[in-house]
Amino acid sequence: MKITKHIRIKLQRIVLAGAALVATSCTFDEQIDPNGPSLQGVLTNATSRQLNEMVVGVEARMRNSMGIQTTGSGTMARELYLFDADPRNTEDLLGKNGTSLDNNSFYSTAPWAARYRSIKNANILIEAALNTESISAEEASGYIGFAKTIKAYELIQILKSYNRARIDVADPENLGPILEFGEAMDNVRLMLDEALSDINAAGDAFTFELAGFDGYDTPAGFAEFNRAVAALAAVYDGDGQAALTALSNSYFDLNGDFNMGPKHVFSQAGGDLTNPLFKIVNNNGDQIIVHDSWINEAEAGDERVDLKTVIRANPTSQDGLNGAYQTALYETNESPVDILRNEELILLYAEANILTGNTGEAATALNVIRNEWGLPNTSASAEPGLIDELLNQRRYSLWCENHRMFDLRRYGRGDDLPIDRAGDQIFNVLPVPLTENE
Repeated sequence: MKITKHIRIKLQRIVLAGAALVATSCTFDEQIDPNGPSLQGVLTNATSRQLNEMVVGVEARMRNSMGIQTTGSGTMARELYLFDADPRNTEDLLGKNGTSLDNNSFYSTAPWAARYRSIKNANILIEAALNTESISAEEASGYIGFAKTIKAYELIQILKSYNRARIDVADPENLGPILEFGEAMDNVRLMLDEALSDINAAGDAFTFELAGFDGYDTPAGFAEFNRAVAALAAVYDGDGQAALTALSNSYFDLNGDFNMGPKHVFSQAGGDLTNPLFKIVNNNGDQIIVHDSWINEAEAGDERVDLKTVIRANPTSQDGLNGAYQTALYETNESPVDILRNEELILLYAEANILTGNTGEAATALNVIRNEWGLPNTSASAEPGLIDELLNQRRYSLWCENHRMFDLRRYGRGDDLPIDRAGDQIFNVLPVPLTENE
């Protein structure tokens, strides 16, 4: 399924989510099912079971192409190399010999398509919840608030990679325009506020389950996640005060567990997905290799180096690139991936305080991060030094999590990146796919 003006979405007789949520296992891919209901069948008087299956589909779709988006942006940001059988990972993304990024290759088309598949499923869920008599008004508000929040989160992921996004995609026959970053982010923030109103009208409990959202699977808990995403959007929009207000209503805790927050979950069950960022240690032919600069430029004693990476038994090389370390970020191929954890919220809190001129509180937050990973307090106290410190702590806390490229772009730091080979180039934004060009 692809959201474009040229290829219409064929959703008739598609099973949107799988039969049911059993632990973390379900059928996530859309399938033609002669015994299944048509799209119109779920858009008119859908049952609770059908709505719950759509929730599963929305949540499951969030994980698609996550690995491609993360390793693509990480390569462009000189965080890592992806050594595998596709030469475009070490050629296109690094601009080898003057190569330009391709708007019709997997690294540009797959993340865009995956995010919009999740958004499309969310739009179907919203329409179905509005057009059924099988649930109460409170229950409908729960489905709608969930769907709008996920839509906003997915749009943020698009903006991080492409710097532009198409917000209005509810009608595949009449798609809205692709908006530039600022206008698109304004729409995202409004969507999150609307979602919060829906969540607050959902009563005391959702009538659906959420895998990986333990503690955030009630209206009250999910509202905290909504506000965490709202804080993220506000910081990215340069609105520090709004970010601080949103954080105060989220699960942000300056002195709390860094790992608090909802997660993407994976399994080896039939039809489910495994963690695409897990790699076997010392394997050859499919590895996420750590960029030497990330190792060499780490402060002495930074525990994140040993926690997130491991030195290989033998250094590896491909296409004139070399590395002695590889990822150890995930223990197994079933390890969860954080959606938005407290450690990132602490970094957002620091950034929001820099934006509002409260440099003392920003330093306090950054010291929480530093101290957790075995580092002494920062010597920075004024804004320029604190921004440097912020970006460095984000670099090491959020390594291989699809942040660095966007951070460098929004702070105009792309020119600071190393050139790995003569003739390489630096890119910090993916091209919108060819089929989306207006």
